[in-house]
Amino acid sequence: MADFTQEEVIDIAHKLVGADLRNINLRGANLSRADLRGADLAVANLSRTNLSGANLREANLIDARLSEANLREADLWKANLSWADLSGADMRWADLRGAILSHANPSGADLRGAKYNANTKWPEGFDPKAAGAVLVKDDD
Repeated sequence: MADFTQEEVIDIAHKLVGADLRNINLRGANLSRADLRGADLAVANLSRTNLSGANLREANLIDARLSEANLREADLWKANLSWADLSGADMRWADLRGAILSHANPSGADLRGAKYNANTKWPEGFDPKAAGAVLVKDDD
């Protein structure tokens, strides 16, 4: 576990830009609209966590557990979600432009309306369009 307790993280969730939160357990926490730009959440347990509208731009979410998490309208621009478990996650209207989802598990994730661009890296064989995601130009 990282240097923060779950309670401390929830209390300061809007001030965690660039924080080192590797391996933290925030399962089921409410981090709606949290500012986690550039935070290191590698191997964190974020299952069933509410991250709706959260700013996760350029965050490190490598191998994070995000199963059944609420990522609706989350900003994941250039976030690294390699090897992340996204099974059953609500990712509707999320911004995935430039995000890295190589080897991630998006099975059952709801991607309707999620934005992605030519720089977004998906798991091999995954069809984002069939999952409801929307390809946008870089200037959109």
